[in-house]
Amino acid sequence: MTELWLASGTSKFGERSGGPGSTLQTLARPAYRRVTAIDSGAMPAVPLFLVGGALLGALLMALGASWMYAIGARPGLGRRLAGARGISVGEVSRLRAAPSRAVRVAGRVRCTDPLLAPDGERLVAFHRDVEVQSSNGHWRTVERLRETRSFELWDHAGSLAVDPAQAAEPLISIPLVWEGRPEELSAEHASGVARIAAEEGPPVAARAVTRTISEVDRLLVLAEVHMDGRSAARLDPPRGGFVISSLELDAAMRLLGGPHRRQLPVAIGVLAFGGLLLVVGVLASLASWIAAR
Repeated sequence: MTELWLASGTSKFGERSGGPGSTLQTLARPAYRRVTAIDSGAMPAVPLFLVGGALLGALLMALGASWMYAIGARPGLGRRLAGARGISVGEVSRLRAAPSRAVRVAGRVRCTDPLLAPDGERLVAFHRDVEVQSSNGHWRTVERLRETRSFELWDHAGSLAVDPAQAAEPLISIPLVWEGRPEELSAEHASGVARIAAEEGPPVAARAVTRTISEVDRLLVLAEVHMDGRSAARLDPPRGGFVISSLELDAAMRLLGGPHRRQLPVAIGVLAFGGLLLVVGVLASLASWIAAR
C-alpha cells in the first residue's frame, strides 16, 4: 500500500513551516491524516488445506496419467473409438446431412496399388519402430518407418476413400514384437546404434515393433463425415487423425488396455480421484475467498 505524506516544508493549509518542530505540530493537528493510494482491506487468505488439496489432486492426476502410459494403455484412443456411433459404409453413402460428431465406420479394404511385404502379404499400412535400450534404462529410437497406401473402405452398398497416412498412432492391430541384442540388428541400423552408444554408452537391449493393416482386413475407422457439393459423403480425419483398427471393438479395447490390464482400473481410479480433489479444492478455495471479502 502506497502512502503519501505532506512535505515537511509546507503545512496542509499552505503555511510555511519553521523546521522539524513545526512539522511535528502539523502532524499533531486533528485535520491531518494519511492519504492512501489504495483504500481497501487486505486480500482475504484462502485456507491452506484447500490449496493443498487442489495441488494434491493435480499431482494424483499426473501420477495416474504417467501410470497408464507406463503400462502401455491408450485410454484416449479407446474412448474415442468406443464412444462413437457405429455405422456401415453403405449407411454413410446414403446420408443427406453430415453427423455432428465423428463416427465409427466399418468396412473392408480395397487397394489397387498395395505394399508388398517380404512374405508376399499385400498391405495398405506398414509401421515399424526399432529401439535400443541404453545403460540408464531409457529406450531410444533407431528407426521409425511409416509406409502407407490410400485405399477404399467398402461394403456391397458403397465405398469411401481413406488415406492411412493421416492415421493416429498406434494402429490398432496385433503388433509383431522382436526382442534381442543390439548386435543382432541389421546393418542399416548400425549408424543409429553407434550414435546412441557415443551419447549414452553401449546399448544393452534392442526391440522392434511392427504393426500392419492388410488388404484382407475388415476395419473400423473413426472419421468425420463431410458432404461435398453434390451431397456425396467423404471421410476426413478428426482431430488427432483417423483411428484405424483391424480388430473388432471388444478385442481393440483389450489391446488398448495394454499388457498389464489389471493395473488399468487402479490407474484410472487414481486419475479420477485426483481430478475430483482438484475440482473440489479449486471450487472450495474460490468460495472461501469470495466469502472472506
